[in-house]
Amino acid sequence: MAATAKIALVTGAGTGVGRAVAIALAKAGYNLVLAGRRKEMLDKVAGEINATGAQALAVPTDVSKRESILSLFATVKSTFGRLDVLFNNAGIGAPPIPLEDLPFETWQNVVATNFTGMFLCTQEAIKIMKSQSPRGGRIINNGSISAHAPRPYSVAYTSTKHAVTGLTKSTSLDCRQYDICCGQVDIGNAATPLTERMVQGEGVLQADGRKMIEPRMEADHVGNAVVYMASLPLDTNVLFMTVMANKMPFVGRG
Repeated sequence: MAATAKIALVTGAGTGVGRAVAIALAKAGYNLVLAGRRKEMLDKVAGEINATGAQALAVPTDVSKRESILSLFATVKSTFGRLDVLFNNAGIGAPPIPLEDLPFETWQNVVATNFTGMFLCTQEAIKIMKSQSPRGGRIINNGSISAHAPRPYSVAYTSTKHAVTGLTKSTSLDCRQYDICCGQVDIGNAATPLTERMVQGEGVLQADGRKMIEPRMEADHVGNAVVYMASLPLDTNVLFMTVMANKMPFVGRG
């Protein structure tokens, strides 16, 4: 792989936002490490990236398991010796059921994937970035509009995305001394497999009890936003950015 290319790691890279961001970073000149649970999906994205002239390494990873994360970052270090950008993207939701009925195991799985896994990836990225030469790098966390306002019956997902905001702020503060920037992109209704339910049947539940179809935007726009954040010099940071479908029912009262 090209020695002069910057290295970016994307978790949850096999589909949706992760795929879009990985391809956008490749087009911007990065070589990619693609992490995710499904090897066949990672290999497919790697093929798309290789076709652009960049190169990609697929590393099957389950971010809900610490040992899997440690293995991922050991591979990054041994293969490239550095890491310039981490896009902490991997995440899951839970079935939309009343808060009091949410199974404990479901809660634990969402927290382990969306928050603890992101924390562990951040730790390992910092260890590489602060000791490499040239020093520093950028960590970009996938937040959500749920970090600002919840949907009905989304306690696990919403709670973890609020927690991600705290992680973003703490990482940004604690890592200034190492020339590591940390920012967050809050995404609203990107067109991915996870949002298909928004345009099917009657749509999704609203706060007033109605259901409605919601507008979506192309995930490529998130990729472009992450590329912009990653392109900045390390004395400049986008701490928070919201990228959303303009007509979705978020701003205002509907």
